[in-house]
Amino acid sequence: MKLQPDRIETQSVTAYGAGWVAIQGEKITHSVVITSEGLRLDWQCQRFEDLGPQHFAQLAALEVELVVFGSGERLRFVPPQWQAELMARRIGLETMDTQAACRTYNILAGEGRKVAAALLIEPVAIKN
Repeated sequence: MKLQPDRIETQSVTAYGAGWVAIQGEKITHSVVITSEGLRLDWQCQRFEDLGPQHFAQLAALEVELVVFGSGERLRFVPPQWQAELMARRIGLETMDTQAACRTYNILAGEGRKVAAALLIEPVAIKN
């Protein structure tokens, strides 16, 4: 029997590390939103503290059933009121660290789900 590796037929995260992700092999060093439908947008935030309700209103405008939010190097939750527009449109929001969000997005996108990943990519602190 000939075995073939699984191939995701949609936009996917192909690698990640501290301060970056690769989407379809292209290294990205800033926050980004991607969808399983092929949309890719710069997400205008460098740190978790930069986030506000406008960032989640932007996500509510996407035509997806679920948003996987990667909150950076560690798990952090946004205030529930920031999710109001997502809830009004019956779009789910799952929060996890960015690396877990990359893996989860890939699985869901590979299953054919209409999903988005909002990935917070924070600058890496240089240690002396």
